Amino acid sequence: MLGVVLALAHSRLQRAEPPVESNLKRPPSEVKVYFTERLEPAYSTVRVNDEHGVQVDRQDSHVDPSNPRLLRAKLQLLEHGAYSVIWRVLSVDGKVTEGRFTFRVE
Repeated sequence: MLGVVLALAHSRLQRAEPPVESNLKRPPSEVKVYFTERLEPAYSTVRVNDEHGVQVDRQDSHVDPSNPRLLRAKLQLLEHGAYSVIWRVLSVDGKVTEGRFTFRVE
């Protein structure tokens, strides 16, 4: 039973800004990714790529000091197109999770 509880404790994506699979009229200036558990700042990153695989964030990915469940990164001025948000986090329980989602600027 204890193994089941621990397996469910790792951090999962809770929500994101911009929202997962969203279509935006205006480009965002920042990506915010919220998780269900506190994150280890030294081992948690988020990256944003354009549809050609070019990194378009400002390479300032960090866990927000006032909210240890929030990972953020500022973005360069985005053109119209599709973007991928790629994250990899280590939660305080020692579990690594990773994933990706997209959004589009119309």
